Amino acid sequence: MKGVLLVNLGSPDSPTAKDVKPYLDEFLMDERVIDTPKWLRNIIVRGIILQTRPKKSAEAYSKIWWDEGSPLIVISERFAQKVQQQTKMPVALGMRYGSMTIKKGLQELKDKGVDEVLLVPLYPQYAMSSFETVVVKAMEVQKAHFSELKITTLPAFYGNPDYIEVLSKSIAKGLEGFDYDHILFSYHGIPERHIRKSDPTKFHCKIDQSCCSTNSVAHHTCYRHQCFATTEKVEAVLGLEEDKTSISFQSRLPNDPWLKPFTDFEFERLAKEGKTKLAVITPAFVADCLETLEEIAIEGKHQFMEAGGESYIHIPCLNEDEDWVFLMAKWINEWESEGTLPI
Repeated sequence: MKGVLLVNLGSPDSPTAKDVKPYLDEFLMDERVIDTPKWLRNIIVRGIILQTRPKKSAEAYSKIWWDEGSPLIVISERFAQKVQQQTKMPVALGMRYGSMTIKKGLQELKDKGVDEVLLVPLYPQYAMSSFETVVVKAMEVQKAHFSELKITTLPAFYGNPDYIEVLSKSIAKGLEGFDYDHILFSYHGIPERHIRKSDPTKFHCKIDQSCCSTNSVAHHTCYRHQCFATTEKVEAVLGLEEDKTSISFQSRLPNDPWLKPFTDFEFERLAKEGKTKLAVITPAFVADCLETLEEIAIEGKHQFMEAGGESYIHIPCLNEDEDWVFLMAKWINEWESEGTLPI
């Protein structure tokens, strides 16, 4: 019997420092998030970051927390329930970090008689700190607790034509009635070394425009290339003018080269260049979360307006969009009936 496990990032159980601290500890101690030797990661995370970050993060979470709970969890649960309504297979939900674990999700499927699982990392682009860590964790849990389960992974879908169509339609809807003069595609940031580590050729990725536009097997696991590809495909579908769009990367840790340009720097640059009506899209996420709702929708707006902007909107992620639900159900039903996966 086949079943589906949808997996997203995760969330603390509440917007309090007490619950945020263990969540951040699990997240930041992941060797695919902060990829330093464990002894150094211990110093960075437990000796420095966790001394102050939990309180600050809890304050940020409290700004966006819903009555029903964490927006990311609530949205993901609603999405999973809607997908379940369009397939005969059991659909479970797990998170890479936090109390809603991948192990619990696999156990739920096993209890329903499932012996073959489609693992769906809910990340459009491949990155070692998002897509890859979900797959690695799922395989570790499977080996330790569910050796009888067979797991197949849905690949990163950043360039899938149907996904691009759904994403573009959602963006067009978000732009209705907003007279923008610029659209910023803001993606989650990662260290530059993650790009090089994910390069199977070990020589292609130079993190410049030439490598991302030169065809290579490295593109299958290159987050930067996939972000540019997503943007270009959406621009083509929507007929967006090149001089009215740009790409940036949000979130970073200090004292380390991360992908550029930085989103917060772009807010100031665009405003000073006379781009006063800004729409921001966050296509590295399929569900709104702390990073989109607080960092972009709230803080981003403040930064842009302080720099001289006049109007600003954050276009929501796909969340539980009906077309997105239908597409995910289509993919998993095709896997069930034909054994095929989207490309």
